[in-house]
Amino acid sequence: SNMIEDVLEDNGIEFMCNRSGTNVATGVASTLIANSHFFGKPKCDLAVFELDERSAPNIYPYMQPDIVLCTNIFRDSYKRNAHAEFILDILNKEIPKGTKLVLNGDDPLCSSIKPENDRVYFGIDHLDTDKKECDNIVNDVPACPKCHGPLVHDIVRYHHNCGIKSIYLTDKPVLHRDSCKRIQCRERLLTSTNINIYNALAAVATLREFGLSEEKIRNSMEKMGISETRYSEKEANGRKYILHLAKGQNPIACSRAFENIRNAPGKKSVVMFLDDYFDARHTVENTAWFYDTDFEFLNDPSIVQVVIAGARHQDTYVRTLLAGVPAEKIVHMRDESDTPAAVSKEADTVFILYDVYTIRLANDIRDKMIEREKEGETK
Repeated sequence: SNMIEDVLEDNGIEFMCNRSGTNVATGVASTLIANSHFFGKPKCDLAVFELDERSAPNIYPYMQPDIVLCTNIFRDSYKRNAHAEFILDILNKEIPKGTKLVLNGDDPLCSSIKPENDRVYFGIDHLDTDKKECDNIVNDVPACPKCHGPLVHDIVRYHHNCGIKSIYLTDKPVLHRDSCKRIQCRERLLTSTNINIYNALAAVATLREFGLSEEKIRNSMEKMGISETRYSEKEANGRKYILHLAKGQNPIACSRAFENIRNAPGKKSVVMFLDDYFDARHTVENTAWFYDTDFEFLNDPSIVQVVIAGARHQDTYVRTLLAGVPAEKIVHMRDESDTPAAVSKEADTVFILYDVYTIRLANDIRDKMIEREKEGETK
């Protein structure tokens, strides 16, 4: 949604949005109030809202959007939604019939939303990292959503993607698609990381459906960068330090992060701050999600070390051992501030994985690691 808003703003289009507020019903309401005149008339004709999927019953009955973009249907934390079909059911019930859908054609759950609505799809064609079979613990779509028969994949990407159909494609050779109109996407997509390609492609598809030209979108996206609250890179003394959002208590988000690290080049150290920020201080965290998460992706020769810190470090250590990671590669501790001294000098890249609410901690630890690197260089 931020990318869509940036492109609209760059093209001089006036709109309201909840960028600085929450993505639940109260955030939408406060945005509408703040952007209305005294007697309730809106100050502009266009609104862009990021909406929490579980807020749909409190929003869609009162406000019918012209376009709804859905990037994916993945399971989240046990506390919010333990299974993707729970969220799919909410969206199928609440999305208005007249709304046009922009859907991820590589996600069979996402692409099946509200089948009677007008829709377009976006997707990524064949990548070298694609698989033939799902090697994730979680597979949310073992059967076809339409006929309920077993799925045989030409492409497996993530834990249930199969590449059903697309209109908007990245500029890659076509491997296998259902017959449909295709528009090759040539906008700069910021990064080669799959999740960010999907996010950028989703924004491009939505903006094209809104009516912006390919040229205007491309010119605006050339000015963008990836939000540093989700991913950032710094280098010191020839070593990369990468902050990578993992979203604690979310097995899919963490599995995606682990797989990205496994597929990255060179020798890598992984530092993990996966504890839920609030649970670690005020309550007891449910650790069952560890066993839906693919810690096995960390059992790779290119990953030379795993450093675990935080209140649940013992639980995370046990899960990492069960994934087959040799004990001599693992360091774990309660105090996060001890991690800079624990990181191996052998790694070319240090990945720091953090939860949504621990971005400040991750930045502080990364900066301390870089300071130590520079001190070592001067000595």
